[in-house]
Amino acid sequence: MKTSLTALFLTVAALPLGAADLSRATALYQHTDYAGAMHVLLPDKNDKQLDAPAYALAGKSSFMLGDFGKAGDYFQKAVNLAPGNSEYVLWLGRTWGRKAEKANPFSAPGDARRARDCFEKAVALDGHSIEALGDLFDYYLQAPGFLGGGLDKAEATAHRIEGIDQAEGRFDLARLAIKRKQTAEAEGHFRAAVNLAPKAVGHAVAFARFLTQQGRLKDADAVLAQAQAAAPESPRLMYGVAAIQIETHRDTAEARRLLQRYLTCSLTPDDPPREAAEKLLRQTSGT
Repeated sequence: MKTSLTALFLTVAALPLGAADLSRATALYQHTDYAGAMHVLLPDKNDKQLDAPAYALAGKSSFMLGDFGKAGDYFQKAVNLAPGNSEYVLWLGRTWGRKAEKANPFSAPGDARRARDCFEKAVALDGHSIEALGDLFDYYLQAPGFLGGGLDKAEATAHRIEGIDQAEGRFDLARLAIKRKQTAEAEGHFRAAVNLAPKAVGHAVAFARFLTQQGRLKDADAVLAQAQAAAPESPRLMYGVAAIQIETHRDTAEARRLLQRYLTCSLTPDDPPREAAEKLLRQTSGT
């Protein structure tokens, strides 16, 4: 008895994504071609049966494309298939967080609580995950008490991070000190973070921005010069230096040069998006 074409198509659609296709989609994602990754994962744009890693990658790609509704659906499917995976739970929490930012005042608190629950669960599943602890720290630092935030909770989490990654922990303690308006303590933590991890350019950019906000432009330049010596080809540093130049209304020509160079770099999902760089570049031209 011959199999009908409809049955054949349904069978093919139900097959899990091949390892080669997942690898190809992952490479596209890592090169910030999120639409390309989605095309490999779901070429006919119809939801087919995927395994947990493929659902998670579809979630990340949708998240980066700004489709948080679909991202949440994909991450939930990944979590359903692999409930013990801390990374999937973490990304589900990030998606709830972005939904909360865009939601109306009535639904935002519920979305925020779901984000917190996911962050706490991700940490419970993997207590050594710097990413999960970092997102939980961010939540505690920024959320009001009635949504489960709190500076004491943030401090305890920062110390947990410090026990795993000293530089990252000191960086988070600097951000906490800023929140508490403890300027001297913040500077000490920033300086320690930069010295402990000279190539962690995000720390240096944040420290330089902190110094510029106090009018200490020469000190900020020294911090950025130290970072450029440690990581001269870092796209993230190019973007950060350009942003500070624009914020301080200093050398817009240098900012333009750095942004143009940034846009030629091979970027990753950890780098600021091209759209953000293009927006800053337009600012240097007054448009």
